[in-house]
Amino acid sequence: METYLLDWANLLLRWLHVIVAIAWIGSSFYFVFLDSSLTPPEDEQLKKDGVSGELWAVHGGGFYHPVKFAGAPPKLPGHLHWFYWESYSTWLSGFALFFISYLWSPSVYLIDPNVMAWSPAGAIAAALAFLVVFWLLYDAICRTLGQSENGDAKVGALVLVLVCVAAYAATQMFAGRAAFLIVGAMIATTMSANVFFWIIPGQRTVVADIQAGRPVDPIHGKRGKQRSVHNTYFTLPVLFSMLSNHYSFTYTHEYNGVVLIGMMLAGAAIRQFFVLRHGFKLGRNNHPWPYAAVGVLVLLALIVWLKPAPVQAVAVPDTVSYAQLKPVIEQRCVMCHGEALASKNVRLDSPEAVKLHAQTVYQQVVVTKLMPMNNATGITDAERALFAQWFKGGAQMD
Repeated sequence: METYLLDWANLLLRWLHVIVAIAWIGSSFYFVFLDSSLTPPEDEQLKKDGVSGELWAVHGGGFYHPVKFAGAPPKLPGHLHWFYWESYSTWLSGFALFFISYLWSPSVYLIDPNVMAWSPAGAIAAALAFLVVFWLLYDAICRTLGQSENGDAKVGALVLVLVCVAAYAATQMFAGRAAFLIVGAMIATTMSANVFFWIIPGQRTVVADIQAGRPVDPIHGKRGKQRSVHNTYFTLPVLFSMLSNHYSFTYTHEYNGVVLIGMMLAGAAIRQFFVLRHGFKLGRNNHPWPYAAVGVLVLLALIVWLKPAPVQAVAVPDTVSYAQLKPVIEQRCVMCHGEALASKNVRLDSPEAVKLHAQTVYQQVVVTKLMPMNNATGITDAERALFAQWFKGGAQMD
């Protein structure tokens, strides 16, 4: 029953996490587009009101005219919409999902003895430390260098080094699948922390100053904008890290740390292309195609590098019966998919159950080689070949 309830919690939290993440990323992308697409106002009254940019757009059968004020607007409206729950709900649902999927069963998901053999408590503590320590170091870099001369370049370079070090360290400490996810969660935590500790408090200070008639310190806007820009470039690397657990050829590679760094670099470069293309359309900057080219070239290099090596053929019978497969299932699979523990609500301790899940077994054991998780039960290539031959022969139970 515990496994069944955990599977439901996993499903519902994953559903929620995707929904709220779409809302957060969508609003982030929209405001980056909006800032990059604003043009000086033409209406004299807008200029007098302090409007620094405007945009005319058409969508859904209507026309929209958003404007941006350089400083304080002449009057704040009674209702002011804030964008923060999209971020908070994404992090909360994501951390809850991380807890029930990885921290609840660290021996299965976090620890790979072939990478580092340590206690479940130690693995949990280290995983949580990645989230906290990265934020503290990143925040210190931003606070000390963010407003200095060429601050954006300095911060960008140091954060790049910090991400690379963290990615390499994670892949040397955790199971590959967990390492990729932890790095994504680490960056996502920093994104939400930017909103919680800097962007929203700065905006609240500005609003309070406007309402009280006090001068508005522009530093709050500068800091908030800087952190918001960082979040923009973090987005695609985080999305890859979250999706990577479906593609074992990335995180099971011998140099999976390099794979992770390469994919995140490609994502950030491609995001830069999309950020600058709006300005290019308005003649503000050169065409940003080199950034897209860099991202695509990195992806192509990874595709070529990760191509599977020729696999030595394993001798298997022309036909494989269930009777031949049963001892392998009992030794390699039933530990996690039996009466005592039915992981993902899948049991393989009876002929009927094996027949029911034959397609899934073939995909997980033969095609993707995701199962057994981290190959904890030591399945061999010859045994995987037995599964393949059995399935291709019609998954007969005779």
